[in-house]
Amino acid sequence: MSRSMDPLAKKIFKGVLVAELMGIFGAYFLFNKMNTSQDFRHTMSKKFPFILEVYYKSIEHSGMYGIREQDQEKWLSNKS
Repeated sequence: MSRSMDPLAKKIFKGVLVAELMGIFGAYFLFNKMNTSQDFRHTMSKKFPFILEVYYKSIEHSGMYGIREQDQEKWLSNKS
């Protein structure tokens, strides 16, 4: 009985591993895009503000301040 479960366990492990790797690469891509593009951050503020808030918190936690304020200044000046 344990032999029939062994291939299933390997498939499950590989599936979980692939899902985690996709999540890591997806998070890296999203962070990198937000870190390099103010326009993308503006899009994120409209569609997914909670994700943008996590980005701002992580940047501020790492010691980089002022990005949130720069974004808000630019977006307010564009509205006028």
